[in-house]
Amino acid sequence: MSQGHPLRRWVWVHFQTAVKKMDIDCRTVFCNVIFNNFISRTYDYSEVFPGPNLNMIVGANGTGKSSIVCAICLGLAGKTAVLGRGDKVGLYVKRGCSNGSVEIELCKTDGNLVINREIHVENNQSVWMLNGRHSSQKAVEEAVKALQIQVGNLCQFLPQEKVGEFAKMSKIELLEATEKSVGPPEMYEFHCNLKTFRTREREMENMCKEKANILDKTKKRNEHIKTDVERYYTMRRHLDMIQMLEKKKPWVEYEVARRGVEDVKKEREEVKRRLTAAKEAQAPLLKEIKSVEEKLQAVDQRMKDKTSSIREASQLCKQKRDQLDHRHKQIEDIRQALSLKQTEESDRQKRIINTRRIIADLQAELDSQGSQEDVMPLIEAVNCELRRIQDERADSGLCAAFFGPSVLHNQLRSLADRMNQKEERLRSRFRDTYTALQWLRRNRNLFTGNVYEPMMLEINVRDARHSKYIESHIPINDLRAFIFQKREDMEIFLTEVRDKQELRVNAAYAPSESFAAKPPSRPIESIRHFGFYSYMRELFDAPEDVMSYLCFQYKINDVPVGTEQTKRMIEKVKETQFRTFYTAEEKYIIKKSSYSHKIVSSNTSLRHPQFLNIVVDAERRRQLEEKIGQRQSTLRHRDNELRLEKKRLSEVKGKKRQLEQKISTKQDSLRQMEHCGIDLQKEEEETKLKIAAVNSQKVTVVVQFIHHMKMMAKYSMEKVLISMESVTLRATKTKLETDCRDGCTELRTLEVKITCNQLPDTLDDLDARLNSERAQAEFFTGLSEAVVDDYKRREKEIQNLERELGSRKSELETYRKDISEAKERWLIPLKQLVEQINEKFSAFFRSMECAGEVDLHAENEEEYDKYGIRIRVKFRSNTQLHELTLNHQSGGERSVSTMLYLMALQELNRCPFRVVDEINQGMDPVNERRVFDIVVKTACRGTTSQYFFITPKLLQNLQYAEEMMVLCVHNGPHMLAPNEWNEKAFLRRVRAQS
Repeated sequence: MSQGHPLRRWVWVHFQTAVKKMDIDCRTVFCNVIFNNFISRTYDYSEVFPGPNLNMIVGANGTGKSSIVCAICLGLAGKTAVLGRGDKVGLYVKRGCSNGSVEIELCKTDGNLVINREIHVENNQSVWMLNGRHSSQKAVEEAVKALQIQVGNLCQFLPQEKVGEFAKMSKIELLEATEKSVGPPEMYEFHCNLKTFRTREREMENMCKEKANILDKTKKRNEHIKTDVERYYTMRRHLDMIQMLEKKKPWVEYEVARRGVEDVKKEREEVKRRLTAAKEAQAPLLKEIKSVEEKLQAVDQRMKDKTSSIREASQLCKQKRDQLDHRHKQIEDIRQALSLKQTEESDRQKRIINTRRIIADLQAELDSQGSQEDVMPLIEAVNCELRRIQDERADSGLCAAFFGPSVLHNQLRSLADRMNQKEERLRSRFRDTYTALQWLRRNRNLFTGNVYEPMMLEINVRDARHSKYIESHIPINDLRAFIFQKREDMEIFLTEVRDKQELRVNAAYAPSESFAAKPPSRPIESIRHFGFYSYMRELFDAPEDVMSYLCFQYKINDVPVGTEQTKRMIEKVKETQFRTFYTAEEKYIIKKSSYSHKIVSSNTSLRHPQFLNIVVDAERRRQLEEKIGQRQSTLRHRDNELRLEKKRLSEVKGKKRQLEQKISTKQDSLRQMEHCGIDLQKEEEETKLKIAAVNSQKVTVVVQFIHHMKMMAKYSMEKVLISMESVTLRATKTKLETDCRDGCTELRTLEVKITCNQLPDTLDDLDARLNSERAQAEFFTGLSEAVVDDYKRREKEIQNLERELGSRKSELETYRKDISEAKERWLIPLKQLVEQINEKFSAFFRSMECAGEVDLHAENEEEYDKYGIRIRVKFRSNTQLHELTLNHQSGGERSVSTMLYLMALQELNRCPFRVVDEINQGMDPVNERRVFDIVVKTACRGTTSQYFFITPKLLQNLQYAEEMMVLCVHNGPHMLAPNEWNEKAFLRRVRAQS
């Protein structure tokens, strides 16, 4: 970073009546942006040329700085809610206009992506195009997402109206925004999955707890009534005994009176015989009931199978319905694609008709010029004479250098002084390069080919006034680079000075084929009328290998250098198709859009030279000028005469040539448009074939759907038949069970008789036994059969609950293992990421003599939806760290904290660019200066993404870097058009007023 003038490397952005066009050129994402009738302010036309690193956009409030932000957001399919300026996209069109458009060109390794959005106010709708073809908003959003662009993420895109909302973000929201911005692509997805998993885990835990509670309560209730059940059974046995005793008492009385003991024994035997016969008669009935029950079980199983088959057939029918819906959607997409191509072809035909009309008009104007004298032979004759004079002037200058030994001595001494001064500047500015130079001079024997010292020492500018062009054209990193004839020598050199000595030096090797004498694309004489007097290669001397490298790398053999006349004719110069050229004080770069074919130009003021501006000794110059002055004066006079003649002849031909060039350009454009036509008949036929293919698939799906419907109907009918069979079997079982119960009644009667025969046979014994049973039964009061029924029902419930609870616990345990694995994949990288952010954030605060830290905050490690990033800061030494909130810190402190957090993300960021709008408002001057220094250091590193920093003001005497670009935005009713803007005049007025 270097201390520089506040206006150094600043590009001026001019707005005139409403924003119409904005061109952005960068190495990462933005190539250019064009927008028409955009933003409801006062602008129609604008051009912007930001750099690949930090771009400082400066302008007073209301000048339209945020127009660039709005264009980027809406052009990338961002929502209007991101900007906070209006909820309808039509509100961003200039007042009084029916539509506006934004065009953005994004850089991609496999070919640039051009997005065009045309906004219509009437219906508040947009028409989208991708690479010149009509498209949908969804396709644009997917293309933007593929480039890791998130205009809705405040960590990446922070408009002016959303600056305050950053501090309002909760810890949870900040974590999610950070994950999306700088985390690996899968990190946020893992987090969302974990939150979903945790919700499902809680549901499973609650279900297990609920089942366990129900099981526990059921067990306790059954345990509580178990004693009552046992007491009930004991009471029931006593009551049954009492009943039998009471029944036997009259029988005993009767039997005692009627017959003796022998008769009773006979009757007992008879009852036993009858009981055995009854049991034998009951056995076939029980066997038949068992057979019916087995059939019922088989029928129930078939019923379940049919139900499952019906369910599967229904699911298959649903799948086929979904497939049919998908095929309908495919046909709609195919027809929509055809409609887009038809619209595109219609637009192309309109452009062709318009271009043909323009060509006809130009041809008519050319025909109206009439036949002109062929002046080309005359111009060539003048050019030959000019070349002869130039050669003679050059020869006379060389001969003057050998007019005596004293002059030669002065020349050698001046050259030595100049080289010493260059080396001293190299040593003071690039000490590592100077150290490597000394090593090279001591070890030249290690190399087999030619090795050249840093180019700033090898280059000999013929005129010190020309050094500014060379230093502006050749980057300083190459000016201090060593040049090698052989690549193997360069590897030996770099291994020693870089790897072993750890010196920061640059090196390059000359191309195998020499480009030193490569001719320019056109002779200098053909462009002198524009004010060009030389190509850059002719402004200095250098060894052939060095010159070859510069011609190959920077095309210095085809970069013309001109005068103020060149600037006055700048619009005509742009048509010469030179990509780079120089006027007296400015550098111009011309580009032509691959899509719109529009010419875009940029110009920058030349910096004061630092290394090649060593002035030649005045005495030597005086002596040389004295000897060659007379001849040079004569040659100059003749040269001026020839140039006036050439100018006159060129003006004769100029008008006709301009018309011919315009016609040629339009014809080229017409041929390209005619060549890029769309065969609509072929497209329609292909569309029909595609629709027919989809319809064929639909037929197959319909056939399968009907098949599954028939199977479902078949299964349903079979289920009805099985249900009828089940009803029949159950009726049979009911009848058998009724018959069985009747037989059982007789059995119980006989069994009672048998039991009664086993009871006491005398009245005294019977009364004693009866009194004993009654006495015992009186202890069991308040008991009923319902207690037993409840107990048995709960026993079945307990068995079912135990089986279900065991299954759910096993399922929960497996689910928890899966969650644990997913947690490791998410949490470990997240902690590492937060630690990296904290290191940078804390370092930034320490550099400001404050304190700050970032940590991952979670009250419960298992509650993934409660994780968040906590920012804590301290701006005064006598306070503690406090969490960044909307109420605790001042507005300026919140802005500082927000900016430093974003800068901590800068080097970690996966996004190709970042936008921050007016975040330095409210900062005190000390903090604003510190934050500015951090922004410049961080955003100007080669490893970071492109950065847009918008501000209405800047402090004085700030530190600037060579890699940054400052863009000043102005507007007003008296603003000049961009092509009329004179930066030098503006700077002169500023300096005069200061």
